[in-house]
Amino acid sequence: MLVTEFLAEHEISQTAEDFPNEIGSTSSLNRDISAENSVELNGPGDTHFDAEQHWEMNYHEAAIFLEEGENNEKFDSHPHNSEALPAYLLVHNRWYYGLDMATSLILLALAFVEEPALPLFKLPVGVHGSIELLALSVIGVELTLKLRWIGWKTILKHKRTMIKCVTLGIMFVEAVTVLVRQSSHFRVTRALRPIFLVDTCHCGGVRRFIRQIFQSLPPILDMMGLLLFFVTIYALLGYFLFSDDPRDQHFTTLHDSFVSMFVLLTTANFPDVMMPSYSRSKWFSIFFVSYLCTVLYVLMNLMLAVVYETFTRIERDKFRKLLLHKRKACQHAFRLLVSKQNPCRMRFKQFEGLMRYYAPKKSPRDVVLMFKELSATGTCSLSLEEFYSVYDAVTLKWEAQFSQIPWFHTTWAPLQTFCQFTHDFVTWKYFEYIVYGLILTNGLAMIFRILEFNDDLQESALSFSASWDTILFVGLFVVEVVLKILGLGITQYFGSGWNIYDFSVTLLSLFGVIILSLAPSFVYVVVLRPLRLLRLFKLKKRYRDVFGTLVLLTPLMCSTAVVMLVLYYFFAIIGMELFAGYDMRNCCVNSTVEDFYKYSANGSTVLGYYYLNNFDNLLTGTITLFELTVVNNWFILMNSYALVVSPWSRAYFMLFYLFTMIVLTIVVASVLEAFRFRIQYKRQTSKREEEQMLHEEVDLKWEEMQAWVQDFQLLERLRADLVVGGTATFIGCRPRNREVLQRRMYRTEIEEWMKEADLTDKLEHGSGGMRDENEERIINYDQIILGGPLTGEGDSYQHAVPIN
Repeated sequence: MLVTEFLAEHEISQTAEDFPNEIGSTSSLNRDISAENSVELNGPGDTHFDAEQHWEMNYHEAAIFLEEGENNEKFDSHPHNSEALPAYLLVHNRWYYGLDMATSLILLALAFVEEPALPLFKLPVGVHGSIELLALSVIGVELTLKLRWIGWKTILKHKRTMIKCVTLGIMFVEAVTVLVRQSSHFRVTRALRPIFLVDTCHCGGVRRFIRQIFQSLPPILDMMGLLLFFVTIYALLGYFLFSDDPRDQHFTTLHDSFVSMFVLLTTANFPDVMMPSYSRSKWFSIFFVSYLCTVLYVLMNLMLAVVYETFTRIERDKFRKLLLHKRKACQHAFRLLVSKQNPCRMRFKQFEGLMRYYAPKKSPRDVVLMFKELSATGTCSLSLEEFYSVYDAVTLKWEAQFSQIPWFHTTWAPLQTFCQFTHDFVTWKYFEYIVYGLILTNGLAMIFRILEFNDDLQESALSFSASWDTILFVGLFVVEVVLKILGLGITQYFGSGWNIYDFSVTLLSLFGVIILSLAPSFVYVVVLRPLRLLRLFKLKKRYRDVFGTLVLLTPLMCSTAVVMLVLYYFFAIIGMELFAGYDMRNCCVNSTVEDFYKYSANGSTVLGYYYLNNFDNLLTGTITLFELTVVNNWFILMNSYALVVSPWSRAYFMLFYLFTMIVLTIVVASVLEAFRFRIQYKRQTSKREEEQMLHEEVDLKWEEMQAWVQDFQLLERLRADLVVGGTATFIGCRPRNREVLQRRMYRTEIEEWMKEADLTDKLEHGSGGMRDENEERIINYDQIILGGPLTGEGDSYQHAVPIN
């Protein structure tokens, strides 16, 4: 169907007040347009009314295309008929995003109250079963709505959606079974609940990271195969070398030999595994030394190098694909925003209509400045080449050039004089060195206080964090904050990350002094005073590079943290199903791990607390898995459960180690890649070039703007921000994120990618891929071109209807 027929059969009841921040949530869609009116208009008034409605729907669909390009969503899920739009709009709004996220988190949290669980959190089966069924029903409604605009044929191509559907079906059946039986059963499928969380709108970065993990798997699996080959070879050799020694329990069978060598890969059992044979002959050490040198120091590092190279290539290829995907989205949107009279240029009216849906938080002034920034030729319209930069233009934050004038220039004269003095003082080139001197002196004072520590913790804490010198330095740091705020202004002061850090630490230190003076037993606040010393690391360039890399890595680290939590949740649920309920106290008599599980009612030995490492609930199971991640003595846990449950339980612990090794190897590779990227960027870009890259200057003439802004009400709203009859200059600032830096780093490659894309577009256009002449119908009034259904390639035809 035509986009102009989207609302012919369904009236959308959502208003701008309902969803003010989402595409398709403005009141311009709350009108019922019949299919007949789309074809034939009886009078000039009706014609104008209908044309405005068509434009509004084109703005809406164009904004949807841009959002799909930004989120890297496939265009085959784009709504293309009247039944599709209501469901699409209902699911794609911030309220439903929040509901979807909350439902997913509730499903995950059910593991805390389901059997096995702590008595404090445990809920009856009927309660948590009903909550689970309700949450699954909400997710089922979302999938049903998604089917309305995607269809079964298309959804079969979406592996993630198919997996979600199958998982939902299985869990729904199990939830009903639990409610009917009023008791739980062996449910490892609970470990699949994170699928619903990962599929939410807010976890796009997590999905991209998981995708990178899968893309990096081939080289990892290749190297892992090589590792296991050497482990097997050495296990076989170790079995024939040491199995005849009755004192050596590490190589008694071929199975024990393989497990011992696998654990030795993590060095957790070294040198214990070597000592029985080492006592027989010192030459046996060659076996273990050669194994560790080959497997640990060569192959493991080689695997990291291979993963790093693969990750770097994937990162570059991901940037290229996203850039080209955004370009294709701009093409789709541009077709909906031009007229037949001028099919190669977009007017400001259409650009402003697009921004109402795509960037509703942008002010009219920002929209005008974005249009001016995009218009490289200075004309009253945009070409497709200029429109390609719309994503970059939206990220710009605009300030008037005169906004750099100190904030106090219009205040009371004495206050203005004082603020001017503080401004000159805090911008003095030696002011920062004075602050660094104070911080260093504070550090020396802390060292002296540490040397005075005694056995009384409260007295030591008061001496360290609430003594006269602490109050003195906190007072001086408060004065520094006040001077900077008065001299620079609140906006400029909090525009610096280091200033925000100084303000936070100073405020916390002040609270720490007060809290410790009122409640001396609250000794934990002693950690607040040393935090200010971190500022000293800014002096050295190497540390600045490290901090800069951490900033670039922040989104990736957040995604990594979520992936690790998902991994822990997955294995914790399986561990609870397999190992919950086993009493590990005094469990391993006459074994190599017996001492670690010795328990006495009068108190265990130093080693005898390992029985606490169990899977009796989600909390303890997660802690146990973290201990396995650290790999220190992880084989003790593995061997104990192998003795109590089954020797095959070792597979669970080994698989967990392999999974965490894969994820952490990719994390290390990503950190190395980010650090290399930043160092390379710094070498290729000077400070001046970086400032030019991050800032854009636009001169906006009132007379020029009147030529392309035809809306009188909009002009009136712009009078307060512009110079009527003159020229106003604005500075646009880009965020200093990885994507902006990548555009700088890959500028040569980007030119080549764009040339290849242009050539592909020309070939498609020449073969008729861009338009179907047999299906073209044009609205004569205002010559509006409306978007239609997508082809298999993702290109939209251009449709319209004639007017009598």
